[in-house]
Amino acid sequence: MTTMYTPQDPIKQYPNPPFPPQQQDAPGDVHKMDPAPDHGEESYIGFGRLAGRKAIVTGADSGIGRAVAIAYAREGADVALSYLPEEQEQAEEVAALVEKAGRKALLYPGDLQDEATNTALVEKTVEEFGGVDILAIIAGVMPTVDSIDDFETATLDHVLKTNIYPLFWLTKAASPHFEPGASIITCSSIQGYVPSPSLAEYAVSKAGIANWTRAMAQQLAERGIRVNGVAPGPVWTPLQPSSVPNEKIEQFGSEAAYGRAGQPAELAPPFVLLASQEASYISGETIAVTGGTPTH
Repeated sequence: MTTMYTPQDPIKQYPNPPFPPQQQDAPGDVHKMDPAPDHGEESYIGFGRLAGRKAIVTGADSGIGRAVAIAYAREGADVALSYLPEEQEQAEEVAALVEKAGRKALLYPGDLQDEATNTALVEKTVEEFGGVDILAIIAGVMPTVDSIDDFETATLDHVLKTNIYPLFWLTKAASPHFEPGASIITCSSIQGYVPSPSLAEYAVSKAGIANWTRAMAQQLAERGIRVNGVAPGPVWTPLQPSSVPNEKIEQFGSEAAYGRAGQPAELAPPFVLLASQEASYISGETIAVTGGTPTH
């Protein structure tokens, strides 16, 4: 079986556009995507780099969060899965994969736009696992708004409450439980550096995530807690068919230097590296995973 570790041409490693037209209602379903995304269900092999760790992964039901949860479990971590209630079925699939890897899975549905949900997620994780030392904050929304004439404050509020506020709420709740060696990994985007005009609200939030990562890394450095981020380019997740029109879906990823979209499984390794002791001298950085497209 070919795994992600088999030497191969990265340009041809996964499907290239054009993709079939497809639209979904948010938050989207991985099983309705064509082609099917790879979250590492078959391709990711762990090496025990996170043995004994206790992780929270937000957006863990699908997309990048799903891939990271699978990878963390196969690297030896127990994983608390955060997701929206309507994503229960997909989250249960991930929990089964975590447990198949021999690790504990905690299912925690809830909307992270609510501060109390963030606090309760951390408290439940500590209760079930005996602590928490990895926060992978990945969940997000990406509305498409073509013109400032169509701008609505409610949309901006939704983006910031989903993409930005949980950074503060989760970190504050987890802080008393962190020991030296703990790590926080955020999920920015190429949009935070090179914004598309129709994704202004999303791009602002992703630039904010990168700046929060730099600031919090300095704030927590004296406690031995590392804070880093990952900035994906175009990645084939349910966020795409549930957020962008068909004319963009059909050529999704073609703008990357590799000429294709990334797969969630290709984002998991940097999240593993940044959570592991191998990254002991890395903090305040955001790794761009963009298929060769510059972010500056």
